[in-house]
Amino acid sequence: MEPRSVDVLLIGGGVAAARCARTLRRHGFAGSIVLVSDEATPPYNRPPLSKELLQADLPPELALAEPRSWYARREVELALARRVVDLDAGRRRATLADGMQVAFGRCLIATGAAPRAPQIPGGQAAMLLRTLDDSARIRSLAVAGDRAAVIGGGFIGVEVAGSLVARGLSVTVVEVAGSLWGGAFGPEVSDWAAARLAAAGVQLRLGATCESVTPSGVRLVGERLDANLVVAGVGVTPRVELAERAGLVVDNGIVVDDAQRSSAEGIYAAGDVARPRDGARVEHWHAARESGERAALAMLGEPLTPRRAPWVFSEFAGAKLDVVGWAPSWDEIVPLAGGWAYLVDGRVAQVAIIDSLLRVEEIRVLVETGASLDRFAALAASRA
Repeated sequence: MEPRSVDVLLIGGGVAAARCARTLRRHGFAGSIVLVSDEATPPYNRPPLSKELLQADLPPELALAEPRSWYARREVELALARRVVDLDAGRRRATLADGMQVAFGRCLIATGAAPRAPQIPGGQAAMLLRTLDDSARIRSLAVAGDRAAVIGGGFIGVEVAGSLVARGLSVTVVEVAGSLWGGAFGPEVSDWAAARLAAAGVQLRLGATCESVTPSGVRLVGERLDANLVVAGVGVTPRVELAERAGLVVDNGIVVDDAQRSSAEGIYAAGDVARPRDGARVEHWHAARESGERAALAMLGEPLTPRRAPWVFSEFAGAKLDVVGWAPSWDEIVPLAGGWAYLVDGRVAQVAIIDSLLRVEEIRVLVETGASLDRFAALAASRA
């Protein structure tokens, strides 16, 4: 059987693939586009899964990256509940699980990341959150008055805890580090968030090691937590198996250049699965959206704007946190009116903004242009 031919093949059902398709059409691309996703739902945004969709029984359509009708109007073909199992980079040909082959001119791999189960006895029994189905299943089991244990105090764990307590559950978060987010944002942000969670009724066990998940809850070192529901948020692993089989360069993600190009001609990568060769892999909505757009522009030969400073956000227990920039380590944390600045070699490498007291875009521009700490402080003071 002759393979089907398409101009652009998008592999993945998240915001990176949807934004790539949208950008291609917005810039006048008239060629054929096929989007293959192993989920039965069109591409959707994942942030609502741990927030609005977990708190209330809302229509899943609210999370869609584009309305279902958009794909037909823009002549973007959806191949849902189908999976690409092999990619021949040299011949530019993809093979689906049903044996169908697709020859492509250009391809975007946006397969995202998979949540990790806790590597402890019984860890596979903990519920994980990554898909619409995951969110619906956790919500269906979240009964008011029950107890829930959340393993992991990162973004997912904190957001899930805030949503479950809002549903009337008694919630305890277990985090092995001494601070929330594994200490990634320092004790100042952790203390602020811990206070907000405590005010909402969430209990915290920081610096606590979870030994096992049992039918009745979780067992810590020296303590047992009874729980009707156990949810884990202990990180994700980029889904690079397809890229590895295709012989692409992989190192904690598919390594890409500034134009999202992989090591194979005509194949791009974006979203959680992609890692800039000169930077960190960022697992967040903004990074997925912007990298999908960049891949589309690169496919079209359009000029690329400079890569933006990373921006991640979170909402939990009535609180909001935005983190702009990148500082895996820092020399000093300086308080601002509305947040904190993280200094590296005398420059502001990262800013944490609480409760939207500062405008993200203004802070983002200052981080990108290497503005002085005085500029940040002056801006923060003007917004106070």
